Amino acid sequence: MTEITACNICFHECHIEEGKLGFCKTMTARKGELVSLNYGQVTSLALDPIEKKPLNRFCPGSMILSAGSYGCNLKCPFCQNVSISLADGRQEPESEYAPPERLCEIALKLKAKGNIGIAYTYNEPLMSYEYVRDTAKLVHEQGMKNVLVTNGSVKEWVLDEISPYMDAMNIDLKCFNSDYYKNVLKGDFDTTKRFIEKALTFSHVELTTLIIPNENDSEEEMDKLSAWVHQLELTYNKQIPLHISRFFPRSQYGDRKPTEIASVLRLAEVARKHLTYVYEGNI
Repeated sequence: MTEITACNICFHECHIEEGKLGFCKTMTARKGELVSLNYGQVTSLALDPIEKKPLNRFCPGSMILSAGSYGCNLKCPFCQNVSISLADGRQEPESEYAPPERLCEIALKLKAKGNIGIAYTYNEPLMSYEYVRDTAKLVHEQGMKNVLVTNGSVKEWVLDEISPYMDAMNIDLKCFNSDYYKNVLKGDFDTTKRFIEKALTFSHVELTTLIIPNENDSEEEMDKLSAWVHQLELTYNKQIPLHISRFFPRSQYGDRKPTEIASVLRLAEVARKHLTYVYEGNI
């Protein structure tokens, strides 16, 4: 009988056969234990302005070391980082092993260039939440900042693991439609909403919505989305910036046209009926 190991990191709740991969292509099972294949495997490293994360209301004008691995638990057909997210099923990308101590050391050396810490980004960082947790702890011990850029699609207990060390997050709120999350993104809308609410209890939070022409670009949907965010502001007594970003052709949507700039500007005005901080991105 084939041994099956259950993964409880995200809503997929994969049951992984020995030596096989979960949905995210980063988790496997060995002798009945879950193993993260991408722990410490860095595919991308860059010193960026904090505004590129994007975070406009957290340490503005500073620089941060962006680090990414591979793998994701969504399958967005418009993925902007498809080469490392594996959203199109391609093979594992090239990576270099950097244990937490090494990544923290790099961040410290870059303080001379204005670096304030590490942003875990590019793929879905929480597919290796242990690496984020272990590295973030070291970074905090050095008095530096930790930033998470995430799709917000994991269980709440994962947030408990990283919450003592996380200073700011940018969370994708990809649309405001449960069916779209399930059928197009292979995600779960309720999981993302719960993630955002919990993150607000311990971290600075900004949200990003990538506007896909003819899919999530209606004024009605943006009105619902921004009204929900405003209710969160009232509940948690925090202002939540919303980044409304322009899509460019990528992955399975490589043959489509970019979002019209006018559409981004129009939807930003709709959001401003409810929110104080609304930013247009990629225009």
